[in-house]
Amino acid sequence: MSLNLGNTTTIASGGTPNRRNTELALLVFAVIIPVFAYANVGLAKSDELPSGMLGYGLGIGLIAGIAHLVLRKFAPYADPLMLPIATLLNGLGLVLIWRLDHEPGLSPANAAPGQLMWSALGVALAIGVLVFLKDHRILQRYTYISMVVALVLLILPMFFPARFGARIWITIPGVGSLQPGEFAKIIIAVFFAGYLMVKRDALALASRRFMGLYLPRGRDLGPILAIWGLSLLILIFETDLGTSLLFFGMFVVMLYVATERTSWIIFGLLLSAGGAVFVASFNSHVASRVNNWLDPLARASNDGVTETAQAMFTFGSGGLMGSGLGQGFSRLIGGIAAKSDYILATIGEELGLAGMMAILLLYALLIERGMRTALAARDPFGKLLAVGLTGAFAIQVFVVAGGVTGLIPLTGMTMPFLAQGGSSVIANWALIAVLLRISDTARRPAPA
Repeated sequence: MSLNLGNTTTIASGGTPNRRNTELALLVFAVIIPVFAYANVGLAKSDELPSGMLGYGLGIGLIAGIAHLVLRKFAPYADPLMLPIATLLNGLGLVLIWRLDHEPGLSPANAAPGQLMWSALGVALAIGVLVFLKDHRILQRYTYISMVVALVLLILPMFFPARFGARIWITIPGVGSLQPGEFAKIIIAVFFAGYLMVKRDALALASRRFMGLYLPRGRDLGPILAIWGLSLLILIFETDLGTSLLFFGMFVVMLYVATERTSWIIFGLLLSAGGAVFVASFNSHVASRVNNWLDPLARASNDGVTETAQAMFTFGSGGLMGSGLGQGFSRLIGGIAAKSDYILATIGEELGLAGMMAILLLYALLIERGMRTALAARDPFGKLLAVGLTGAFAIQVFVVAGGVTGLIPLTGMTMPFLAQGGSSVIANWALIAVLLRISDTARRPAPA
C-alpha cells in the first residue's frame, strides 16, 4: 500500500451543500434505526413500547443535529459518512446496554443513562476539536510533547490498584474510573506521524536483500525495538494485552506506510508474537487469557465453563437471523463482561449472523472512509496521522471481535461506540473529529 507521501496534488470538491445534505439524510436513518431497536426491545421484554423511547430518540437526534450544524459551519468539506456511521453505532450501543440493564445479575446496573451522558460528552469534545483545531498541521508542532503526554497517560494506571486483573484504570474523585490508554492512542499517533514524516527516508534504506525482503539496517531497527520494548513494559507492569497490541500494531502499520517496506511488517509480527509468548510464560493474567482461548470449555466459576465458551454458545444459538432483540440469554455470560468485552455476543445471539455482519460492515465502511481521507490528504503529516488513527481504530475492532469470536485470545479492550465505557466513547468521538478535520482540509479548494 502506498499513500504517496510526497504528493501535494490539490483535491478540490465542489457542491459542498450536497455533501452536507447527504450527511443530514443519512443522520435521519442513523437516529431512526436505534429508536426502532429501542422499541423492539421494549416490546420483547414487556409487550409494550418503552416509556423512555421518545426521550431517547430526541436525545440522540439532538446530539447528532448539533454535530451536523457544527460540521456545516466549521468543516463543510468533511467526509459525509463518518458522522452518520458513528452516530448509528453509538445509538445501537446505547440500545444494547439498555437491553442488558434488564438482565438480572449483570453489572453495573442501569448503565444506559450514564453511557448516554458519556456519549454527549464525547460529541461535545468532538465539536470542540472541530471548532478550535482549524488545521490538523498545527499538531505537527507538538510531536515530542505528544510523546511525553502519551507516556504520562500510559504510566498513570500503575499507581492505582488493579481491577479485573489489569492496571488500566485511574480513579478521579467525583468523576469515576477512566482509561488513559484510550486517549493515549490518539496522542501517540500524533507523535508517530511527526516522527516518521521526518525519518521515513532513513528508515526506508535497506542494507541487504534476503528471501525477497529488504532487511533494514541495524541502526534503523532502534525505533521499532523501542516501541516493542515499551509495549512489553505495558504488558508486564499493567497486564494490559490490548493496549500493548494496539500501540505496537499502530506503529508498525504507520512505519510500513511511510517506508513501503514489507520487511517492517515481518519484523513487527515476529516481535509481537515473541513478546506475547515471553510475557505469557510468567504472567498469570495473560496466561489465563491464553488458556481460556486454547481450552474454552475448561472448568471455571461461570456455571462450569469459561466466558469464552458461553460466547461461543450464544453465537451458535443465534443462527442466521438471531432470536430477536431482548430475547436472548446474555445473562449467562455474567458479570461486567456482557456489557463490555462480550457485547458482540449479544449481537450474535439476538441479531444472528446477518446482524453481526451488518455491524462489522459499518466498522469496515468507517475504516474505509478513514483510509480514503488519508489518500486525499495533501501533506505527509496528515496522511500518516489519518493512517495512524484509522489503523488504531481498525486494530481495536479486530482485536475485540477476534477475541469474542475465539479467533485470538481476549484482550479486555472495548468495542468502539458499542461497549459500555465512558473513556472509550469519548476518545473515539475525538478520533472521528480529527479525521473529519483532516478530511475537510484535504477536500477544501486551495486558495487561488
